[in-house]
Amino acid sequence: MSVPELPADATGVIIVDLDALVANWRALAALVAPAECGAVVKADAYGLGAAEVIPSLARAGCRTFFVATPEEGRTARLIAPGARIFVLDGLFPGAAQLLLAADLIPVLSSPGEIEEWGREARRLGRPVPAALQVDTGLNRVGLSAAEVQALAQDKGRLSTLDLRLIMSHLACADEPSHPMNSRQRLAFNRRRALLPAAPASLAASDGLMLGTPYHYTLVRPGYALYGGQAFRGGDTPVSPVVTVKARVLQVRTLKTGDSVGYSASWEATRPTRLAVIAAGYADGFARALSAASGKRGSAYVLVAGERAPVAGRVSMDLITVDVTDVAADVQRGDLVTLIGPGLSIEAMGKSAGTIGYEVLCRLSRRFLRRHIGGGA
Repeated sequence: MSVPELPADATGVIIVDLDALVANWRALAALVAPAECGAVVKADAYGLGAAEVIPSLARAGCRTFFVATPEEGRTARLIAPGARIFVLDGLFPGAAQLLLAADLIPVLSSPGEIEEWGREARRLGRPVPAALQVDTGLNRVGLSAAEVQALAQDKGRLSTLDLRLIMSHLACADEPSHPMNSRQRLAFNRRRALLPAAPASLAASDGLMLGTPYHYTLVRPGYALYGGQAFRGGDTPVSPVVTVKARVLQVRTLKTGDSVGYSASWEATRPTRLAVIAAGYADGFARALSAASGKRGSAYVLVAGERAPVAGRVSMDLITVDVTDVAADVQRGDLVTLIGPGLSIEAMGKSAGTIGYEVLCRLSRRFLRRHIGGGA
């Protein structure tokens, strides 16, 4: 991925390859056909820009989007006026008319939500579009087995719902051999059988890799669309979408014994070249990536294509990296890679003791964003 020309005063850049995003969606859609492939675009499309991601996917043929909040839904509706948009957080008390006005479909997960949505249907004199989420073992949001059974026997409440989707969510889909997967799938089948016939969805990014029995009518990838590789049973057929680069502010020479950063937590064990980078935890480079004294931690950046380990504490605006072993003549103003080819979001997440999902969502708005491609 080439780096677009940047303003001279840009400290860093997040490059989002919309062509790679579209290719990922098409690859997943082909994998799960004839099931439909939707797209999860919550949290500003996992931090990569819903305003650019949604229209690119819509132009590619994606017709169903999932968001978390009503506000995200309203934004998505403006961007994709013809799409189906499901709100995963469901119905907040008193918000029914707001969701209907924006043509959003709430994912109802409790009897209280169903009752309130039904009151709105009775007020309008017609069933209103809804999805139902049933719990199959994750024990977050979702109708319990007893609640599904009670709803199935309440024809009056069911008659208020224009049921567009029945869904659940897998707890251990990244581990293909985990027994929870088959237990949840069987539980999902039992819950669905009690309810009116409707399209069904169980699989997100990792679940769709478990095979056809998990695809049902619709799959709803999120992380995989953005190049994520969380599935432990093999490679998901997607490519990286995001590259993050930051400027070198200064190159320093240290003597043996010189310390670096807050708390003097790292000391040079040899004459050292140190590059100071304009990125820190305010930009999404987690403080947990700090490296202690005299140790080569697992966190690194790529400088001229070579690994340069983090040295010392990550601060709000700066990191320092040891470039002693980098062959290139590192200069002020050079761009180094924080995420990109050779340094995946999973690798950064692992080094920080977290997951690639969090890495994406924490990318700061302080860095310049450049969206390339996308079929506009």
